Amino acid sequence: MNKLEENTGVGIRVAAGIFLTIMLITIVVIITISSQDAAKQGQTKMAAITTQLSDTEYQTYSNTTLSGSQVLNAIRQYMNQEQFGIQVITGKQRAAGDTVGNYYGNIFGVENGIVSTMNNDQDKKTSLVNAENQASAQYINPSGKFISSIVRDGNNMIRAIKFVQQN
Repeated sequence: MNKLEENTGVGIRVAAGIFLTIMLITIVVIITISSQDAAKQGQTKMAAITTQLSDTEYQTYSNTTLSGSQVLNAIRQYMNQEQFGIQVITGKQRAAGDTVGNYYGNIFGVENGIVSTMNNDQDKKTSLVNAENQASAQYINPSGKFISSIVRDGNNMIRAIKFVQQN
């Protein structure tokens, strides 16, 4: 019986060891799966925060009223940016029935409120001569009031700013 009791004790210990090993493996798998889900959620949140931060510099131009001097500053700041355009429609142009106005930086096309076309970066318009010439219809009056709006592309990236002078 001594031998039988020893074998039974060894068998119970081996079974307990196997059971504990299976339990440990199960716990590790559960922790790994839950941490992967948490990591995916963290990545999604980080992507949203990154997009929000990259859009922050343009929020000044989201449906706000700005002076002509602020419009000129925005043109100077953004006209050399890659794949980015600025459209300005002055009061003189609107009075003449011009709904296109002038482009600075890249010329772009809009369909259904989304940038549909954008010219090549080497074809950028970077001259402000007419915008500063009071005799020109393109003249941006520094004390004039402009309504600004941002224009996005199909990937929800900000690609342009539009300014329309108010009376």
